[in-house]
Amino acid sequence: MEKTNLSSSGVGLPPLRSLDDFILESARFQIPNFKDLDKWNNRVVQNLLYYQTNYFFMAIVIFLIVGLIHPGKMLLGMIAMAVVLAIFAYMSTEGRAIHNFKKKNPLAGLIVIVFGTTFVAYTLGSLLVFFIGILLPFCVTFIHASLRLRSIKNKVVNKIEGIGLRRTPMGVFLEQFDDVSGIRLRAQPSYTLKPQH
Repeated sequence: MEKTNLSSSGVGLPPLRSLDDFILESARFQIPNFKDLDKWNNRVVQNLLYYQTNYFFMAIVIFLIVGLIHPGKMLLGMIAMAVVLAIFAYMSTEGRAIHNFKKKNPLAGLIVIVFGTTFVAYTLGSLLVFFIGILLPFCVTFIHASLRLRSIKNKVVNKIEGIGLRRTPMGVFLEQFDDVSGIRLRAQPSYTLKPQH
């Protein structure tokens, strides 16, 4: 498969790896050495880069399976999460007005809190199903990336990206995560040139 170009900035989605390479016959798995965190980190990062398209489709499939098993709860969980986030965003922007309203009308503030708590309690099961649909793909991806041994092709493709010949969404994400958190995830040198001061 050809690499799909996402934009003119040179970021492209790598090809979908074969099922045989991803999880079946030619795939080799081994429990990582938990005492050597650098080696384990390198394995996870390199597998995230190499199999990122497979992980993306796997996440969609897992989310859809959870949604098909519990469609009503998944839909209600998505709606409940959207309502909670919308209320949080509104309260963040209009905090002073809400505080003044609660001071002038304490009973109304109490009623809103009781209804809000009841809503969250009523939708808690649905929220849990939604969170399982979101978090289960991350867990499966991390387990696969931790256990999957790297092949020669995996190492070559990651070196090509490491020297800057290809840029992928996961590579950009890991680079941004490194910039924001300060946690160095990549053993390879950065593939973008940073301005010298």
